[in-house]
Amino acid sequence: MKHRGRHRRRRRGRVLRATLAGTALSLTAAATLISASQATVTDAPGALKPIAASAEDGQLSVAEQRVPERWLDRLASRMGRPVGVGAVLRGADHSLRTAADCSTAEKHTLPIEPAATRAYCFGDTDTRGWRPGAVTTSGDADDDGRWGADRVILSGWTRGGGEGGSMDGPAPERGLAKVAFVDANDLGRLRYTWALLAVPVDGGRDYRGLVSSLSGMIWYQDKLLVTTREGDRSALYVYDMDRIQRATVDSDAVGRVRGGWAAHGSRYVLPAVASYALPGGDDAPRPASVSLDRSTAPDSLVASEWVPADGDRRTRLWRYALSRDPARSGLLATGSSGHADPVDAYETKTTDVRGVLSYRSGWYLNRAAGSAEGHGTLWRQDLGGARATECAADETRHCWSGGSGSLSYWEETGEVWSQSGRMLFALPLASVDRALG
Repeated sequence: MKHRGRHRRRRRGRVLRATLAGTALSLTAAATLISASQATVTDAPGALKPIAASAEDGQLSVAEQRVPERWLDRLASRMGRPVGVGAVLRGADHSLRTAADCSTAEKHTLPIEPAATRAYCFGDTDTRGWRPGAVTTSGDADDDGRWGADRVILSGWTRGGGEGGSMDGPAPERGLAKVAFVDANDLGRLRYTWALLAVPVDGGRDYRGLVSSLSGMIWYQDKLLVTTREGDRSALYVYDMDRIQRATVDSDAVGRVRGGWAAHGSRYVLPAVASYALPGGDDAPRPASVSLDRSTAPDSLVASEWVPADGDRRTRLWRYALSRDPARSGLLATGSSGHADPVDAYETKTTDVRGVLSYRSGWYLNRAAGSAEGHGTLWRQDLGGARATECAADETRHCWSGGSGSLSYWEETGEVWSQSGRMLFALPLASVDRALG
């Protein structure tokens, strides 16, 4: 896959951003904005506090571990030649409904202010018993917004929890993880199919499902990096978008079965090619949400940990540089020891963070709702303070989606993508900033 230069198609991107900024849709029945003023409210978390990575005593460093190439080649020789993203999209066998066809209950999970400009909902049949989590797009993968000729959205889901419900924290419950590959070439007609995330075992003679709560992921160049709670030390798993395998048996089983290969009903399988391990110790921060920041040089992966609302410490935010080495496309930059160290880190008083986004000087933190039926808060923090939109007569800041997960910024179009319950939605980042006053 040839990765294109950063400045291609900028003019088209500016036209798209201008169009989106003037076409916000009224997609929720709850969008009755009364006040968007920025009076001081006691729950404001204040400014970010920079912390020295060295002060964390190595706890933010992660060790890269590669799956042996011979394992991956052996698996491919037995399963058949890997396919590319384009082939997966051509096999899309499900459709997303547009907002007009989604139920009132589904649309209730959308942000109140600012309103989503695009919204879709997944079907209940293939998401029943699965929890929505992370989102990333081909806008992360390549700076022209496409992977080859295609625009693509990836939506991550984890087995377990309510039917299409929100994630109750980076939770103790664990289950299989799968990704919907969404063909976004026609935004009026989104189609998708599923790929199961897996881990090669037995020297590449078989694979098992990734058992993890999928709360964050980025697609950068030819790699997909996902958060994981699998085991005591694993932090991120890495998948190669050029190593997608076809499942040949439609079964609830996972791995090698009589007659071929199964993926718990998914049509495709992604075998892991690497992982990043945490240092030892109970206090080592685990990335609960991640996103890509293209405003840094080099591009960087930003991460936030999850601290509950009643926790006794602040939430840590940090970033890793992504490698510029063509031989290490899509991987974190590492030193001679094979460790990736953070390039900067912060603390915030914001707790229960479900999504993190960094762009230029601002950090956007998605704080979960306090109740199952409530809405959350999207804070913008920097070294000078914190702001969030107010959206009701009582000056509440609970204006964001109630059960949304990760945040992904599609730089070419200026849109932020997220999902909440069965709703997949987007809105311009500029509209978020305008709503802050």
